[in-house]
Amino acid sequence: MITVHHLENSRSQRILWLLEELGQDYNIIEYKRDSQTSEAPAALKKVHPLGKSPVITDSNGLSDTNNDTHNDGSGDLVTVAESGAIIDYLIDRYDSEQRLKPTRGQALLDYRYWLHFAEGSMMPLLVMKLVLAKIPESPMPFFVKPIAKVISCKVQEKFIQPRLQPQMQLIEQTLGQHTWLTGEQLTAADIQMSFPLMASAFDWPAARYPNITRYIKQIEALPAYKTAVEKGGALSTL
Repeated sequence: MITVHHLENSRSQRILWLLEELGQDYNIIEYKRDSQTSEAPAALKKVHPLGKSPVITDSNGLSDTNNDTHNDGSGDLVTVAESGAIIDYLIDRYDSEQRLKPTRGQALLDYRYWLHFAEGSMMPLLVMKLVLAKIPESPMPFFVKPIAKVISCKVQEKFIQPRLQPQMQLIEQTLGQHTWLTGEQLTAADIQMSFPLMASAFDWPAARYPNITRYIKQIEALPAYKTAVEKGGALSTL
């Protein structure tokens, strides 16, 4: 049995969606964020040393798994951390019909690109943007706050936005050519990309990126996605 260690309002939500698409039974252990810091609770470190989410355990796992997995010594139970590694593991292990991963050609290359683009290119900028946005709200001497706000805004304006905007334009262009990121079929790459796109959508008007807006609505209409949201909660701003 698969267990998802699910942190509220986090990237683990897409793992729930993937499991729903795969039709796999699973358990959820929920964790609440700290109300002051939004950090994950220390209890997650009992599951994985870094104490981050998503993490899954699988009692039907492989005894010789790699890719950021480790065997805890109880039979063939494995623990898998990191969104991309979890997706690879679940697809390799449970997508026997290869519904959610292209098997060859340009679609497979695009699949690999978007699967890694989400965490390798887009999420670092979004995390940096979130951290910078919180700096002016942090406790500090009143005379420092205006300076901190100016610095935060300048870094976002001069560093983050010039890098994030071309990424959004590339995604917008791609979705103008295909229903999904790799073609006309939903893949696990779309599931991986759902979090950064939905997280960033809080910051721009729908009319700016009509194809991305259509794409997000398309995702939200999927039965498996709806079930994942019912079980794990919807995304919101931190």
